[in-house]
Formats: sequence, C-alpha cells, structure tokens
Amino acid sequence: MSPTHRSRSVARYRPVPALAVALGTALVALTAATGPADANSGTTAALPAVTPKAQTPALFDDEAGGNANADDPAIWRNTTDPDRSLVIATAKEGGLRVYDLDARQVQSLPAPAAPGPDDAPGRFNNVDLVSRMQLPSGRADIAVASDRGHDKLRFYRIDRDRPGGPLTDITDPDAPAVFSTGQDEINEQRTAYGLATWTDPATGRSYALVSRRNRTGVALLELTATPRGTVGYRTVRTLNLPSSFRLPNGSSWTPCAEPGELPQVEGMVVDPAAGMLYAGQEDVGIWRVRADLTGAPQLLDKVREYGVPGVYDEETDECTAGDDPGYGGSHLAADVEGLTLLTEADGDGYLLASSQGDNTFALYDREIADRNEYEGGFRVTASGAVDGSEECDGAAVLNAPLGRRYPRGLLVVQDGHVTPAEGEREATGFKFVDLGKVMDSVDD
Repeated sequence: MSPTHRSRSVARYRPVPALAVALGTALVALTAATGPADANSGTTAALPAVTPKAQTPALFDDEAGGNANADDPAIWRNTTDPDRSLVIATAKEGGLRVYDLDARQVQSLPAPAAPGPDDAPGRFNNVDLVSRMQLPSGRADIAVASDRGHDKLRFYRIDRDRPGGPLTDITDPDAPAVFSTGQDEINEQRTAYGLATWTDPATGRSYALVSRRNRTGVALLELTATPRGTVGYRTVRTLNLPSSFRLPNGSSWTPCAEPGELPQVEGMVVDPAAGMLYAGQEDVGIWRVRADLTGAPQLLDKVREYGVPGVYDEETDECTAGDDPGYGGSHLAADVEGLTLLTEADGDGYLLASSQGDNTFALYDREIADRNEYEGGFRVTASGAVDGSEECDGAAVLNAPLGRRYPRGLLVVQDGHVTPAEGEREATGFKFVDLGKVMDSVDD
C-alpha cells in the first residue's frame, strides 16, 4: 500500500458475528462499572430511520476526481444571518470543501503539496472549529484541520463575506509536526489523524486534541496566535490508550490489524461543560477522559467485535475472525467513527456516535453520573433522489436554528458509498439531515 492510502478492509473481519468486549486499562480485568448495562440490547434493524434533506456533490478518490475522499464535517453558524451558515468538510488529498445549507459547494481549498517527489502529499483527515479566537486583528472563528499527510494542524479564518471565499489559510509556517521527528517518519504516516477542539472556560485558552494514525496516542496541543496573525500550537501532554486487553476468561486480546499497526483513535469530541473528552478507538469502543488528558480513561461502551480473535491475511488485506467469545457491547459495530455532541437548551443532550459497521448512529446520555447511558439510535436512509449514509466516517451536529432550511438544527453525516456510483470509481459525500427529524425519531 502507498503511505497515504489504506484499504477500508484492513482490521475488518470477513465474517462478522455478534461480538463483544471487556476492559480497564491495558491487560486489566473489566469490571461491571466500566460501561452501561445491556438492558437496551437488541437488533439494530428495529432502529428508526430518518432521511436527508440534501446531499453534497459526490467526491471521487481518483486522479480524475482530484483524489478527493469525503471524511469529516463541521458546522459553522453565521450568528448574524443563520441562513448563510456553512458546512466545512475534509476531502483527504482533495483538501477542504465548504458548502452552503443547500449542500452546494462555495469553496474548495487544496491540501498542501508534497515537499519532495518521494514524500507524502497533504491529506486532510478531520476538521473542527474554534469560536472567537483572539488574533492580533481581533476575535475570529477558526476552522482547524488535521493534515495527516504532513503531520500538522492547518488553520483557516472564517469570513462569510470575503470575496475570494469564506476561508483564509492562517497556519503558522513554523508550526511543527505533531508527532514525527522528521520527513522520513512523516512519510510512514503515523501522523495527526483524529481531531477535537476545546476552549477551557476557566482560562479562555484554546486547545486541540489530536490522535495518531495506527497508534493509540492522543496529544493535547495549546493553540497559539502569533504577532503575524497566524496560528500555531505547542504540545502540552500526551496520553496512550491501551492496545491490548485482559478478557474475563483471563486471555489477552489485541484487535486484529496489519502487522505493526495498533488500534487507533479517530472520532473525538469534547464536552466543554464537563471538561471531558470522548474518544472512539475504532476497533475497541468509546472512551471518556478529562480533556486535559489527566486522570484514568474509562471505557463507556464497546464494539460488538471486542474480544474476537482475528488473523490478518496479507493477500486479501483483511482479518479473518475466529469464534465470538461473547464479551462485546450491543450498540456499536466496528469501526466506531464520528463522535459529536448534541447540546440541548437546558445544557443536557447526547453524545452521538457513528457505528460504521452496521450503518447506524448511537446516542448516549451526557450525564457522567448516569455513566453515559445508551439512549437509543437511528439510521440515515435514502429518500427519492437523496441517498442515505453507509459506512459513515465523520459526523457533526448543531442544535441551533439555521434559518428557514433547518429551523431546528442540522446533522451532517459522511456517506462512504454514494449511490449511484460512476462505474468502479469510489464515490463519497455528505448528507444534510434536519435535526428535528432525528429528535422526533428518538422521542418516539
């Protein structure tokens, strides 16, 4: 495989039986207090379905399509004119795309070029927002993207009325690599991957939490404005999640993957009110830990595949699963992907997770005292000419009025299989869902 591409099938199990999990820290036995009870277990086929209102033009991951592959969205609300709000989304080697609320593209920004002919090109993986960051020219809303190709963060000022497009690159040219020590290491692509931003209400300082591809590490970076009006960062601390786990039968389990790869984190979101980071370790489950990366992580829920042994096959680039020992969760099918926070008017709400393996979305209570209890789920299915969402990577939700199109808020989800596709070309995109429909389905 090339250093910038990885088959979707790696670390996937060819047969997918109902699966399981247990946990603590690495090689520590799971106790009953680590996650929600399975009282809500059952088939996901019974989950309610909601339909999208709009979809973006398809992106194609080939030379003719600009090597663009939809991954992760963020929703920016225009407080002065909500009808002119934006969705900012990553397209991997295709850079960033910006859409209006009709899902029409209003701007495309390329990923940076490779520094040399044998080096990895820029590849934007995840995106998040920082509201009203202090710059020398005043406060501004900033879009932050993880550049997996170059192991950096990229920063874009948002100005809806700028003639050249709403995003302007303000990345500090001296910003360092997040994890790597040199270009050779960057080319190995164990680089910046998942991303969540966070502004500490106690100090007003803004941070990014960044995961590392094919590793279990998460770094806390403080974002810093320079006198030149650019934005950079410095590493505060890092945390490594477990890569192997002690099962209730006393055996040790590590998720199957290509040799040398560890179970990575991608989807992440911070609950600023509680100061908690939620991180999706793709083949394991959802963790909760303090956003400053202090304290012990807790596993809230597990994928069904947890604990299932697997053998990697180099010829097929897949993992063949063994027998299910029956330790897994009931609500998530690997991979755990996009995590986003749905905040209600009273401050309560839900943690929303993309369950990529069964094309569903799971909702968890934000109440830590209730151990983030599972509250239900839903599917995003096709309606007429508007396709549904399959193998969803990233997701973003905003529970605020967005003008006449989305007066009850908006959910944006990635679609890993745009239908109809064009021949053999891999097509992806984003679906816009009326959040009111989602909440009505959950309430029902």
